[in-house]
This record gives sequence, C-alpha cells and structure tokens, in this order.
Amino acid sequence: MLPTAHRRTTGIRLSGQLTLTMWVLMLEVLRNRTYRRLFSAQIVALIGTGMLTVALGLLAFNLAGGDAGIVLGVALTIKMLAYVGVAPVISALTTHVPRKTLLVSADVLRAIVALSLPFVTEAWQIYVLIFALQAASAAFTPAFQALLPAVLPNESDYTRALSLSRLAYDLESLLSPILAAALLTVISYHSLFVGTVVGFVGSALLVFTATLPAHHASPPTPFWERLTRGARVFFRTPELRALLAMNMVVATSTGMVIVNTVVLVQSHFGRAQSDFALALACYGFGSMLVALALPRVFERFADRNVMLLGCAVLPVGLLALAGVVCAPATTLTWSGLLVIWFVMGAATALILTPSARLLRRSSDETNRPAVFTAQFSLSHACFIVTYPLAGILGALLGLVPTAAVLAGIGIISGIIAVRAWTTQTTPLAEVNQRALSERKLS
Repeated sequence: MLPTAHRRTTGIRLSGQLTLTMWVLMLEVLRNRTYRRLFSAQIVALIGTGMLTVALGLLAFNLAGGDAGIVLGVALTIKMLAYVGVAPVISALTTHVPRKTLLVSADVLRAIVALSLPFVTEAWQIYVLIFALQAASAAFTPAFQALLPAVLPNESDYTRALSLSRLAYDLESLLSPILAAALLTVISYHSLFVGTVVGFVGSALLVFTATLPAHHASPPTPFWERLTRGARVFFRTPELRALLAMNMVVATSTGMVIVNTVVLVQSHFGRAQSDFALALACYGFGSMLVALALPRVFERFADRNVMLLGCAVLPVGLLALAGVVCAPATTLTWSGLLVIWFVMGAATALILTPSARLLRRSSDETNRPAVFTAQFSLSHACFIVTYPLAGILGALLGLVPTAAVLAGIGIISGIIAVRAWTTQTTPLAEVNQRALSERKLS
C-alpha cells in the first residue's frame, strides 16, 4: 500500500489533470468563430453591467443619502417588473426583426441610457432610465440565449457553452466589484458609467461583426398568439412545467442569499465587511465548480436526475442555515455558513446551467425566441415573490423562520417538479405537432 502522503500527492495530481482536461474540452467550443465573438460580447457587456451596479449605488447615495436603500430597492423592483412584463411584449413585437439588428439596437440603447445616468439630479430620473435600460436588457438577453442553439447545433458543444456562460456570470459577480474598487482609487464614480458605455458599445460591435445564422421568423399570426406562444409551449411540455417549479426552488435560496447574507455576516456573526464578500465568493465558487464539471456529468447522467438533485439540496441547505443561525455565533458556525453557501451555489448551478438544454429540446427555430423569453420572464417573476419575502420576513420574524418558510416553499416546488417531470418525456416532434395544430385551428 502506498504511503498516505504519496496517495494524497497522487490524488492532487490526478485532480489537477482532470480539471485541466475539463478546461481544455470546454474551451474547444471557442474554436467556433461566431460563438467566440458572441461570448466575447457577453463578457464585455457583463463587465459593463458590473461597473454600472457599483456606480448606481454610489449615485443613489449621492442623491438620497441615508435613503439610498429605498432608491435602490425601487430600482431593483423596476428591473424585475421590466423583465417580467416587457420581455414577452418585445419578443412578440420583434418576431420578424433580424437577430443582429435586435441585439445591436438593444446594446446601443443600453449605452445611451448608461451615458445619461451621470447627469441625473432626481431619484425619479433614475427610475425612468433604469426602466429603459432593463427593457433593453429584456430584449437582448432572451434573444441572445435563443440564438446560441443555432450557432452550436451539437448538444455537447452547446452544453459547454452553457457552462462557460455560467462561469462568466459567476466571475463577473466576483471580479467586477474588485475592478470597480480599483478604478475608484484613481477616478470618480461618474467615470464608471463610461466603462459601462464602453462595455455595451463593445458588445454591439462584436455582435455586428459576427456572422449569425439565418433568422427563421414564424408565420404571420395575431399579436396575442405571439405574446403567449412561449407560455403555451411551457404549459403543454412536462419538462418545462417542471422547470417552472424549479425556478421557484432556485428563487427561494437565491432570495435568502442575496437579501440576507449581509445581515447574517454583520448582524448575526458580527464580522467585517470583507467577510460579506467572502461569503458571496463561496456561493459563486460553488456555482463555478459545478458549471466546470457539468459537461462531463451529462455524459453519464440524465438532465432530470441532475436538476432534481439540485432541487433536493437547496431546501436542505436552507434548513441547515436555520440550524447554524440557532447555534451561537462562533468560528465553527461561521465556517458552517461558508460551506452551506458553497453547497447552495453548486446546487443552483445544477438547475440553472442545464435549463437551457430543456428549452432547446422543447422548441424549434420558429418558436425558440418566445420559449427563451418565457423562461426569462417567468423565472424573474419568482424573484418578485422571494426577494421581498426574504427581506420582510427576515426583518419581522427573524432569519430562522425566514429560512424555514423559504425551505418549505422550495420543498413544495420540488415535489411539483418531480410530479410534473416523469421519466417518460414528451418527444419534441409531438410538441411541435401540437403547436402546428394550434396554429391551424387559430
């Protein structure tokens, strides 16, 4: 038998080799020139959005002082309402608009709004501009996501692209605040808006220079049918009905993390502000690690098993959090919180990363933008419920009852997902045949 130290060294070496192999396999998808440009556009736009988040918070404080939280809370609500209410309308109105025209126009509008933000003098002006900015994002994001299956028709390549996208989002949440903090040492916060403008303009240029697949518009139909097309595909497809419930499971845990991490770190544990960033980093790192591993995981396990595992873990994580908060605030319980955040980040990625695979399989080229838009809108509708619930219950009842209530909602939603998504799935041909029959009847 090998000595313990030797076995440990060998294990570390093999783990490193496996991680390197996964990276090499994942980055192979970047050989596709069109996808490489689109992914680069996503990266620069995310960096711009990250700097916008920091700059907007400082602008709100400059205008409202101690009431800055109210301003940001209203702005966040406007963002979610724009995502839920505007995205389906824009999708229905732009059915026949070429994807390149739509994406570039949305980026240009976002750049114009970002350029206007440093000049606001009243809080209501922030609300108007944020609504315009998020409406443009509600047009850009679903259209961008719906374009990728045509760019990467091979499912393994598409899965790697989804993992890269998940990594990009997690890295942005970690690195953008650091980049913004570094820039603020040499420039004013107003200049961060310029960085946002550069990000959106860079995204527009990259999309404009990419060679996109031909746009397959659906046949002319009444506006109401176009508006509800994506939702109708969701409700007639078992996997997508399950995904609706999974969206709520994700929203319960994410609401607790986003809204109450700062309360946990500084009020319950009494730790420094830097530990707030550390807790969020653990959550993001768990998500990144799973996103990196998922392309290999899907070679052995079905999407259903992977996603339902995530649904099972998240409520357990919330109940474990309740137990940690009940215990005295010590170094041990603080470490427990970091582990819980890591596991919950990993479980969230188990659900979110492969969700686009379900959307791709359950749609065709004519209704795919509507289906991706429906997921974009309906998933954010869950956050409209859980964000205020996590905040209000946390303030009124405390963190333990809040975690228990959110866990209960997550458990019920997970059970609904299991019952909706049986092992016998609806073939795509059957789904499309139903859609064709509906169009004929209408």
